[in-house]
Amino acid sequence: MMGEQIYFTNRVEAGQKLAELLEKYRDADAVVLALPRGGVIPARAVAKALNLPLGIIVVRKIGHPQNPEYAIAAVSESNQVVKNEIEVSGVDPIWFGTETLRQLKEAQRRRHNYWGDRPPIDLEGKIVIIVDDGLATGLTMMAAIAEAKSHQPKKIVVAVPVAASDTAEQIRSQTDEFVAVSVPDPFMGGVGLYYREFPQVSDAEVIVALTV
Repeated sequence: MMGEQIYFTNRVEAGQKLAELLEKYRDADAVVLALPRGGVIPARAVAKALNLPLGIIVVRKIGHPQNPEYAIAAVSESNQVVKNEIEVSGVDPIWFGTETLRQLKEAQRRRHNYWGDRPPIDLEGKIVIIVDDGLATGLTMMAAIAEAKSHQPKKIVVAVPVAASDTAEQIRSQTDEFVAVSVPDPFMGGVGLYYREFPQVSDAEVIVALTV
């Protein structure tokens, strides 16, 4: 749906719309993996609609030292690092190494906080559907893809309600399938602008979504 701007009421509705596009995976040998925190709500809606197990893949963005909200890299829970090479080349490498380690530890802490002592879902030989609530730069999703690939899945599908068009092309080139409800061009600048309700998702909400 290139160029069409679709507004979602909330993350649940976004996940339901996404599930309609993923109907062929109903009852398949597949698993839905959410990017916490925001991705857990739509991912739960997808997993419920398709009768698939729901897990998580924890990644953390690494923000620029002068602007922490601006991602220059991302790291997954097993230390898969994806960088914006131009941006990273302009920062102190010692700072970058320290910040990467800090975010790696935070990813591992969140994995334990959200998932507890349960073993991760086995991804080997399975169709892995990675879900987030939207893609702007796509760095955290690229780290999630690298993390998933390290577990030898049969196929990787990235599914999001909304994505920037240039990011969608990047993600499409790294996966077996890319699914989005909307790929607006131009992208308005923030995923939350495509939702009427886009509150921050709490740790408690993530834990509940993964256990009910």
